[in-house]
Amino acid sequence: MGEWVRFAPSPTGLLHVGNARAALLNYLYARQKGARFLLRIDDTDTERSQPAFVEAIQNDLTWLGISWDAIAFQSAHLQQYALAAERLRAMGRLYPCYETPEELAFQRKSLLAQGKPPIYNRAALALSEKEHQSLENTGRKPHWRFRLSEERVNWEDGIHGMMVFEGTYASDPVLVREDGLPVYTLASVVDDLEFGISCVIRGADHMTNTAVQIQLLEALEKNSASRISWAHYPLFRMRSGEELSKRLGGMSLQMLRNNGIHPLALCSFLAKLGTSDALEACLSLDALRQDFDFSKISLAEAQFDPQELNRLNRHLLSMLPFGEVNIDLQKAGIFISTEFWKAVRGNINTLLDVCHWQEVCFGTIESSAGAQQEDPAFFRACILCLERASEKFGTEKMWEDFIKDLTQSTGRNGRNLFHPLRLILTGQETGPELRVLASFMGRTRMMQRVQKYL
Repeated sequence: MGEWVRFAPSPTGLLHVGNARAALLNYLYARQKGARFLLRIDDTDTERSQPAFVEAIQNDLTWLGISWDAIAFQSAHLQQYALAAERLRAMGRLYPCYETPEELAFQRKSLLAQGKPPIYNRAALALSEKEHQSLENTGRKPHWRFRLSEERVNWEDGIHGMMVFEGTYASDPVLVREDGLPVYTLASVVDDLEFGISCVIRGADHMTNTAVQIQLLEALEKNSASRISWAHYPLFRMRSGEELSKRLGGMSLQMLRNNGIHPLALCSFLAKLGTSDALEACLSLDALRQDFDFSKISLAEAQFDPQELNRLNRHLLSMLPFGEVNIDLQKAGIFISTEFWKAVRGNINTLLDVCHWQEVCFGTIESSAGAQQEDPAFFRACILCLERASEKFGTEKMWEDFIKDLTQSTGRNGRNLFHPLRLILTGQETGPELRVLASFMGRTRMMQRVQKYL
């Protein structure tokens, strides 16, 4: 069957940067190891799952450059989950419980107040058949818990090394809800067995889940847990403290895409987050694939700083050839030449900033307050020198003639000449080389801009 990894989002909201990191690390591992990548849609939450979010997930992954070898929907596997639950019941490993959420919350609060770990007390195991019937006669429906073994669980984590879990320190997890639907733990394990998942790469917040899932795997299929390797990467937090949530839309991929972030910049940033080279851009996913290694993932909690992502995005765009960005530009309704891209790419933070320089070169600009403070004699000299500069041999020759003439006419040079000229022609303090911008503006537009100050 070969090796498989999986990315398993739930279609209850938009993917955010935390989800993107999970998808990316699994994808890079798969492509490096020759494994196959499964996109598993965890859509058993029928109330919140929406087809629109399924489509958004696929669009976001495609934008990142992540392709999948197969796609599966958990909603199509409900019968398999039910059969697995029946097998666990027959083994005595799955038992019914009738506590309400309020009763469980009270138990938890009481245990914490006593300084004890909030572990389920297994009171339901002591219920007689008569008590079971009595509870159900009152309208209570059971949820079903998996009885954990108290034995120690060990696994060699690909990122953290040897992990040891004591079964006495965990509550028996709920596997089936009152409505009969499976929870994540049962559905995920059944699917991992069915698809032959060979490596699970996910956040460190799932570490306890792994110990539980190892026991569940062994209960459903002897020695199956030994066929799966595990790797838990540290989570990151937003520098601003903002919560990452699909339902809240925090730092969603859709938002980043709309704000002009290039997918390679985001992939580079997420793959190297927390490392010393996090701000070094990779020009392809293949380069990231070749560099991928669990040993390079920092064990420390990292910060996701949008400003650093913007800086990396700027650095990446300054290196990308026109062919790499033109499709994205055209999708955004931006049509430029190779020459224009080369001229402005070193002065943009996002692809959308290209529009700003289009306006500077071909549109209208606001008058500069700094330029308005200039001696009117300088404006008049600019007009005269532009009139004398011929475009017969091209704009580059025209610019050379103009600057040479203006230097001689005003006695200015260096910053004293070029800074006010930049303010007049572009309305900006900084930007691409003025000579290059002038080649797109042409003499007529340059003269019109100078004349506004007269």
